[in-house]
Amino acid sequence: MLLGAHVSTAGGCRNAPARAADIGATAIQIFTKQPNRWAEVTIPDDEALAFRAAVAQHGVAYANAHDSYLINLATHDALLLDRSYSAFLGELNRANQLGLHALVTHPGNATDGDLPRGLAQNADMIARALEEAGGTVQVLLETTAGSGKVIGSRFEQLAEMIARMPGNVSDRVGVCVDTCHVYAAGYDLREDYDGVINQLADVIGLDRVRLFHLNDSATPFASKRDRHAAIGEGSLGDEPFRRLMTDPRFALVPKVLETPKELPENPKDQVTMDLRNLARLRGYLTSA
Repeated sequence: MLLGAHVSTAGGCRNAPARAADIGATAIQIFTKQPNRWAEVTIPDDEALAFRAAVAQHGVAYANAHDSYLINLATHDALLLDRSYSAFLGELNRANQLGLHALVTHPGNATDGDLPRGLAQNADMIARALEEAGGTVQVLLETTAGSGKVIGSRFEQLAEMIARMPGNVSDRVGVCVDTCHVYAAGYDLREDYDGVINQLADVIGLDRVRLFHLNDSATPFASKRDRHAAIGEGSLGDEPFRRLMTDPRFALVPKVLETPKELPENPKDQVTMDLRNLARLRGYLTSA
């Protein structure tokens, strides 16, 4: 099973796979730059080669990046759109350089309230960037919690974005399902797991589900708030994660944690909470 967590790249990308080994991860997610800053970075060739070597050394079978939180390809502001496109293209280029499988991106925020325009524009920008960057990295549209004018809280919106992709890049676009986000958006994984997965299959297609972010929710159902909690300790509880971990349709789909890491008694400890959450997830397999 491809299972792991978002891990730090402090000190360089080459250090991330060793941190994956510390928690027994076979899948990891990283940032290739600071996610809350526009400043672009260039990864030296020797750093990229060291990362690739460390991935092989530490048994990481799947690695993806999450793009910058500042990127908004759905904006109506021309200057922000130009900056966002350049940053997104940079994310794709770094992902290609590191040999990553995928780049996760938020579908954007139509701040002018024109969701159809924002959705179409975002899709078109992603298609353009995929063509310009080349390579094999997939772009995964992440489900969102539905606050404000953010795109991606409804399966239909993601399906429409995928449908806009030209044939030469269509296969490189999929979906990252975040359990906290879909629950907060109004898809009741807790009380109607089968119904939610059936909707996902009917609207998007399970072949497009290429990554899960496994996060419990610190807020109630349909809150439209993105607040992650430790597995089994939020409003989702154990059962949805037990179902996902044992669902044969998703046995080969990578799954990574984005759950809180901090221990109050030791804020510098970035391992213990991941170990606890991963052990809980693996426990669902043995108790099935």
